[in-house]
Amino acid sequence: MSKAGRLVVLVSGSGTNLQALLDASADPSYGARVVAVGADRDGIEGLVRAARVQIPTFVEKLGDYATRAEWDDAIAAKIAAYEPDLVVSAGFMKILGAPTLDAFPVLNTHPALLPSFPGAHGVRDALAHGVKVTGCTVILADAGVDSGPIIAQEAVPVLPGDDEAVLHERIKTVERRLLVDIVGRMVREGWTVSGRTVRIGNQTGGEST
Repeated sequence: MSKAGRLVVLVSGSGTNLQALLDASADPSYGARVVAVGADRDGIEGLVRAARVQIPTFVEKLGDYATRAEWDDAIAAKIAAYEPDLVVSAGFMKILGAPTLDAFPVLNTHPALLPSFPGAHGVRDALAHGVKVTGCTVILADAGVDSGPIIAQEAVPVLPGDDEAVLHERIKTVERRLLVDIVGRMVREGWTVSGRTVRIGNQTGGEST
């Protein structure tokens, strides 16, 4: 069996997407393992989840640095120490800077069908717009807000009586499954990027741009 892909997962909260990746990677056939979990704050459940299974953690708080650029350099250095094949932004509430984005492929998820409803309130905005179908998106992160190349999407119907919390929970269920599937396929099969098109499957190398 080929060597498992190395994942660094970044979290800011409860870490349910992280847990889904931890559960999947317990099976050697998944092809990836979480080698470190990073956060931008202390005392969150995501760090507890990592510690529970003896995975190294690190915390880089933006407020500990005089400038955003210094924080960008610091978190990139922490990530680099674990030599990841993929970085997964799993509910991480900071936009990563060039030192990370230029060094590693970074996956991010969003609870809407991009390019519609980007930003921090994708579920709320979709509901307010009156859509009948929303969903989740997995992207390769870039320097913008939810603007990177789309890797995969899955639709979630908006049901009568849905409020933001109920709809978001239903999206999260789909999001976890989609993220686990895409991460596994990327590390097992490789991928290529051409413009805004990401293709997964039977590549001999890793990312090409």
